[in-house]
Amino acid sequence: MGKPDLVLLGTIFVILIFGLVMLTSASSIKSYREFNSTYYLFFHQIIFGLLPGTILFFWLSRVSYHLWEKYSVLFFILSLIILGLVFIPGLSLEIGETKSWLKIFGASVQPSEIIKLFLILSLAGWFSYRGREKNQDFWNGLIPFVFILGLISLPIALQPDLGTLVVVAVIALSIYFVAGAKISHLLGLAAVGLGLFGILIFQTPYRAERLMTFLNPELDPQGIGYQINQALLAVGSGGFFGLGFGQSRQKFAYLPEVIGDSIFAIIAEELGFIISLSLIFLLVFFAYRGLKLARGINDEYGKLIVTGIIAWFIFQSFFNIAVMIGLMPLTGIPLPFVSYGGTALATLLAATGILANISRQAS
Repeated sequence: MGKPDLVLLGTIFVILIFGLVMLTSASSIKSYREFNSTYYLFFHQIIFGLLPGTILFFWLSRVSYHLWEKYSVLFFILSLIILGLVFIPGLSLEIGETKSWLKIFGASVQPSEIIKLFLILSLAGWFSYRGREKNQDFWNGLIPFVFILGLISLPIALQPDLGTLVVVAVIALSIYFVAGAKISHLLGLAAVGLGLFGILIFQTPYRAERLMTFLNPELDPQGIGYQINQALLAVGSGGFFGLGFGQSRQKFAYLPEVIGDSIFAIIAEELGFIISLSLIFLLVFFAYRGLKLARGINDEYGKLIVTGIIAWFIFQSFFNIAVMIGLMPLTGIPLPFVSYGGTALATLLAATGILANISRQAS
């Protein structure tokens, strides 16, 4: 077994450290007001995100990824069970408009973050076992895939968490594409998916209002359009060089979700266009190194795992940043390795550990 791709891992490490540093600034006011400590939320992220994530990273980087292939069905079943727990009274925790959280021993856990990794391992094992010929077939490839994706999507849609639903669909379609799916099948799936997504949006009034506000930001500037308008104000206020680290005005309870899906706006406000663009460059470079790794792997299972993890990280990052600069309607999707969330950070570090192991074996 050779050395892991140190450039790939180094890029993730830089993004992680940058995210933790920015979290100290973005969370400071909220931490002080709610917990009487400027660094409460930062230390919470360290204890419940970075610490368990680091342990998972080192463990998974040393355990052969081939071990997980025989548990593909188990990972899928566990995904359904975990998603189902949010509908059990006493376990579920409703935050905002969705029931996407579990309350376990006083800690908040977001199952949808865990199932992203489980789904990647499950689909990679299933597709690699069946082979490209079956994956390309309509009845043996497309129909079973639609059934699997439907089973995993239904509980997410019922929460309802459409942002996570989009990310999960993109991950699954990316793996399916690399596994040998026909372009015609993918285009058909995309068309049906967009139609169903439109129905889900317009069935929920506040989501339809979000879409209308995206098309016309001045439609309800103090209501449904408030967050995106404040985010755009923060991004614009930063200019080329920013207001300075820790000098954000929007984090003083003006911009909602400053530690969650709005944190990129705080980065742009404090550090400016140049640093924000540098972060985007790092994300693109990570995608390049990840795709390079995937192309160099002869093992189909490893190739599909890498594809899923890269798709997860890159598309989720793109969706988050696109919302903050007004290119997409609000989705509630966090920025990987940067936004606050212990479950998300620990799971991402676990996925990074698997990437490290695959790159070691590929070399």
